[in-house]
Amino acid sequence: MKKALSIFTLLLLMAATMQAQEKKPDWMRWHYLSEAEMYDTSRGMNFVETDPPTGTPRFVAEFEPMQGVMIRYPLGIPTSLVAQLSNNCMVYCIVSTSQQNQAQNSFQSAGVNMSNVTFVNAPTDSYWVRDYGPWYIFEDREPAIVDNVYNRPRPNDDNISGVFANFWQIPMYGMNLQHTGGNMMEDGRGHGVSDDLVLNENNHNETNVRNKMRDYLGIDPYHITIDPQGDYIAHVDCWGKYLAPDKILIAQLPQSNPRYQYYEQVAEYFETTNCCWGYPYHVYRVQEPGGYTLAPYTNSLILNKTVYVPMGSNSTYNNDAIAVYQEAMPGYTIVGVNGGSAGWENTDALHCRTRGVMDFHMLFVDHRNVLHGEQEWQDSIPVVSKFIAYSGANLKQDSLLVYYSIDGGTYQTAHMTATGNPDEYVGYIKGYQGESEIDYYVFGADESGHRYTQPVFADLDPHHFTMAAHEPPMPQGELVITPDTLWFTQMGQERQFNIINETNEAVTIIDVVPEAPSFNLWDNTFPYTLQPGETLVVTINFQSAPGKDTYIPYEILVQTTLGDRIVMGMVLNTSLDSGFVIVGAPVLEFNDPGDSPQQACMQNRFFGSQIPVKVLSVTENGTDYLSFEPHGTLPYTVGPADYFYLDVYVNAMVKGYEVTTFTVQTDQNDCTYSVAINEDLLSVTELSAEAKLYPNPTTGQFTVEGANVAKVEVYNLVGQKIHEAEGQVVNIDAANWHKGIYLVNIIEQNGAVVAKKLVVK
Repeated sequence: MKKALSIFTLLLLMAATMQAQEKKPDWMRWHYLSEAEMYDTSRGMNFVETDPPTGTPRFVAEFEPMQGVMIRYPLGIPTSLVAQLSNNCMVYCIVSTSQQNQAQNSFQSAGVNMSNVTFVNAPTDSYWVRDYGPWYIFEDREPAIVDNVYNRPRPNDDNISGVFANFWQIPMYGMNLQHTGGNMMEDGRGHGVSDDLVLNENNHNETNVRNKMRDYLGIDPYHITIDPQGDYIAHVDCWGKYLAPDKILIAQLPQSNPRYQYYEQVAEYFETTNCCWGYPYHVYRVQEPGGYTLAPYTNSLILNKTVYVPMGSNSTYNNDAIAVYQEAMPGYTIVGVNGGSAGWENTDALHCRTRGVMDFHMLFVDHRNVLHGEQEWQDSIPVVSKFIAYSGANLKQDSLLVYYSIDGGTYQTAHMTATGNPDEYVGYIKGYQGESEIDYYVFGADESGHRYTQPVFADLDPHHFTMAAHEPPMPQGELVITPDTLWFTQMGQERQFNIINETNEAVTIIDVVPEAPSFNLWDNTFPYTLQPGETLVVTINFQSAPGKDTYIPYEILVQTTLGDRIVMGMVLNTSLDSGFVIVGAPVLEFNDPGDSPQQACMQNRFFGSQIPVKVLSVTENGTDYLSFEPHGTLPYTVGPADYFYLDVYVNAMVKGYEVTTFTVQTDQNDCTYSVAINEDLLSVTELSAEAKLYPNPTTGQFTVEGANVAKVEVYNLVGQKIHEAEGQVVNIDAANWHKGIYLVNIIEQNGAVVAKKLVVK
């Protein structure tokens, strides 16, 4: 029994030992901390907290212009990559004094461009410069560094922010948060992302974390997600990456992987969360096989217009990852980089071992109110952007532009002008229609030679919006055609009618189409755009011989953007009927007061019967526009084959427009005439000699004056009174009125009303 117990006890001890061994950290895998460091609780021994910046901080994004990149020697990246980086920008290599010659010889042997290498002497503990390197910001227009409590017990690494603050001679602010660069990504416009490691390492005081990130870095909102990897390192750059302010790359695992749902949860969060430009992020997915297959694709380095992507152990996944970057970042050079002797790991690759240094003199284009989706109709739509030249150089005023394309057409440019707010400019997109699809981007340049666009992809991936459907409002006022009937009594005869635009908008005369082929248009080319207040004279020529019996009506179709209008063309035929008949046109036309009187002629054609005709009276039918003077005293006898003449006068002071008729009554039969009076003659009277209106047309102020003037009233063409003033001299400012025709009533002291048309250009 004791022997059995001893064996059982031994088995328990062995199981406990094995369990302890299973719980022991995988030091080789968790390379970020040595075993001694795992139990070292000291952090930030040399950290000094300061007040936050007094100016406005802006945490610059990785995809913004970079003057250089930081690395550490001994290297964590291949020297061949150092050579590539040295041809892109400056390489700032942190190296101890004792190892600088060794680093220099190694670089020269690898073909590094040594003119683009600067050695910064300082001791370090590791090559993970992403985690402990300085966080570069702009405080208003000046560069600065924000330091935090490095979440590793590595005092030399923790000192590097101070080393570079001294190297650049720029301020450094101490933010009392335990944090790490690998768990931070920012969009350069105030949005940032970390996973919940930042809460775990700061006593889960979320309010304090958010306040610090806002005050020191300008990060608000701050997206704190779960760690989908569920790994010790818990760094965001191991599973995600900002590619642009509205684009995020997130790894994707096979559905069979137990962590699959957590990656999808994070992806869904960003797919339903608005970016800084007001619409949900575009989420790009890069496939990773999971397990022990190397695939560190999100751990890339964006450096100016090049993306260096660490390659994994599977060529198919490598090629697919490159393709995803190419799709998401058009115009960029995508370079696959092997780890070489240093080697990559899924939780530690190229991004972890490098850190960009922002261009202290960059030009920042900050167009925040990005147009997207469907925009409410406007005749022109403003694009507002700030341009901040951190170099201090002047902006090139002729190079602040909005480039835009309507419905896939050629890009046009709109120059931007200052709004009066600091650094703010506006340009206008015009010329679109309802439901137009519009692409655009903003471009700027300064006198130091710096240039930038938003989006950075320019026309390869511009901002995009749709203009809402739009039915143009009908112009106010009328399109007047006068006269509306043309009378033709012989071949080759010409008649004219006027098209007068009395609206407040331009109207296009599309075409004039006569029904009869014998009508010809002279001296007109259509379409023709008629501006407000403008008159177009249309000449019609009749080319056929008249027929017999009566007048034949034909329509002349006037097609316009306000709808179709009809002018009647009346062609006279020769009449052989007997009786008392009208000779010549049965319509009398009055176009101005000088036309009065018009003569009407009738003939007694009772030839065979020799019946005399007695003219009894002349009566106007329903109006009082006319007066008559017969050639002879009524009743008047007209013998066979004789003629009766009648002079007809029109009262020019009558307002309004209406075709009227009059009848000549006889003891045999009646003759009825139509009278067509020009609209302008009847609707507008001349001013009395004492009253004046000037200038007319006007582009701004006009004056009405006269000794007998008591009051002036101005009406638009829909009958609304828009202005009223009293006095013998009245000055009226029409600068803000719509262009078009207005009716000015001048009321004299005796109560008489004189009307005048005013044209405002």
